[in-house]
Amino acid sequence: MTEGEEQLRQRVADLVKLFDVDKRHEFKIFMMGIVNFISEHPSLIDNDDRVVHSFKFRLKDPDHLDKKVIRKIREGKDLNEGNFFSLVTDLAGVRILHLFQEDFGRIDSVIRKRVNDGDWWLGERPRAYTWDPEAASFFQKFDLDVEEKSTAYTSVHYLVRPKQNSPICCEIQVRTLFEEIWGEVDHRLNYPIPSESMACREQLRVLSKITGAGSRLLDSLQRVHEAEKKDRQRGVVVING
Repeated sequence: MTEGEEQLRQRVADLVKLFDVDKRHEFKIFMMGIVNFISEHPSLIDNDDRVVHSFKFRLKDPDHLDKKVIRKIREGKDLNEGNFFSLVTDLAGVRILHLFQEDFGRIDSVIRKRVNDGDWWLGERPRAYTWDPEAASFFQKFDLDVEEKSTAYTSVHYLVRPKQNSPICCEIQVRTLFEEIWGEVDHRLNYPIPSESMACREQLRVLSKITGAGSRLLDSLQRVHEAEKKDRQRGVVVING
């Protein structure tokens, strides 16, 4: 190993230590607070039905962080102790999974209210990523920056901190279960190194269209179910067939 490589390794180790030794516990406490707040929020529970289906959450693995820091430095980023927590913002992550895209607004409202009440601080404007023009039109109804991505990735991202100048932050991702299927497959086959297989890339695009159609089908099913429930409450007999 050359002297330059040794200096790089020491620099990376010092930066990783800022999180993994000095701040990991604080990140975990904040992350789990987000999960607990959302999971038990009364606005997201209808009797026994929950708007949120499930959660995924994680703290950045030290080995993965090590590789990310090296990559950023080699890309020319001037990472140092003063800006590390401003430039590396995925150290903690919570993924909120829900069945129906139309329920997204209820989750968004809960997050916004927490911010407006001063309990969380948005580190940047929330952003919706999607490849689908119909989904883009849906997300434009909310206070989001909407970015259409050629990669077929679909998710809404919020970056929240406990207060404005805190180094602690957590990335919240919100997506449907169908969108999660595509994301998990793409992550396994096409990330962080994109697949060189044309067939694989084409099939991932097809899968994105299938999952997008699946999300819309679930919304349609929910609308039919809600209409039938209202008819029953009014005493209207619904005849099928």
